[in-house]
Amino acid sequence: MPKVSVIIPVYGVEQFVEAAIRSVLNQNYNDFEIIVVNDKSPDRSLEICESIIDPRIKIVTHLENRGLAGARNTGIRHASGDYIALLDSDDLWEEGKLLAHVKHLDENPLVGVSFSRSAFIDEQGRHLNTYQMPKLNNITVAHLMCRNPVGNGSAPVIRKEVFEQIGVMENIHGVDELHYFDDSFRQSEDIECWIRIAATTSWQFEGLSDPLTLYRINSASLSANIPKQLASWEKVMDKLKSYSPELWEQNVDLARAFQLRYLARQAIRQKDGHTSFALVRQAFKSSPAMLFKEPGRTILTVVAAVTLLVVPKNIYQKLEPVGISLVGRTQQLRISLR
Repeated sequence: MPKVSVIIPVYGVEQFVEAAIRSVLNQNYNDFEIIVVNDKSPDRSLEICESIIDPRIKIVTHLENRGLAGARNTGIRHASGDYIALLDSDDLWEEGKLLAHVKHLDENPLVGVSFSRSAFIDEQGRHLNTYQMPKLNNITVAHLMCRNPVGNGSAPVIRKEVFEQIGVMENIHGVDELHYFDDSFRQSEDIECWIRIAATTSWQFEGLSDPLTLYRINSASLSANIPKQLASWEKVMDKLKSYSPELWEQNVDLARAFQLRYLARQAIRQKDGHTSFALVRQAFKSSPAMLFKEPGRTILTVVAAVTLLVVPKNIYQKLEPVGISLVGRTQQLRISLR
């Protein structure tokens, strides 16, 4: 049996899916299977997947679209490996990713979710020289609520035991099936699952310092829709309240402030000054403590939002690359220092 099962949901990604699969096939660790879940993709994605010939690739096809959570659930149910690696089909992995996570999990039996830092790439796969820089250890439910250290759905490698512990038998699609991610979520399904793992099990979350995941900034992705993203995050908080009201009450105001700050940065990337500034104001209204918890990131977000709002667009477009370059260099220094 393979040590690792790599789950790749596929829907409308004909531009990216071959590169995603090949980034797995090019790993310097070979004891894996790839489970491609065709979520009734309307484009040529399935045809492209079928054209890649490798005995480690298995393709499972849905008769109806189930969304990312549903596709991952199908992949996990078909998985044979001890470890489950998730890869969204528009992202990529560095060649040493699987080897690093297998070593990490093998050597740390209390860690259930191993994740890496991520480097941002654009739609053409070019490095943007900026990174997701999350907290890597001593992660609590509060950290997951506020900052989501895992970062994105292509970063974690997870023990199958973790999913077995949180799985729920449900009949959603006309048959009794185990569900791990919540099928009712079409956004925020990642953070909902991570919070539920942290709140209901004893498994630890721990990250690797190297940016082993290449996370694509895709303007057409679901995460680019700010109002929907906020609504789905509130739905996550409502679910947490239903099974752990004390955790919810202790952390929800600060967590909401961090989420609003994150969405403000999304609006900044979209060059929407009015929305970014409004989100920053809402964040401070939810919890001014955000400033004291993370002063650097908070001040940078405020400065960027105000600058975008008041500075003429042609001047802002000249200033933005300078700011991004400075942030990227600082992040690279931190990564090199581990």
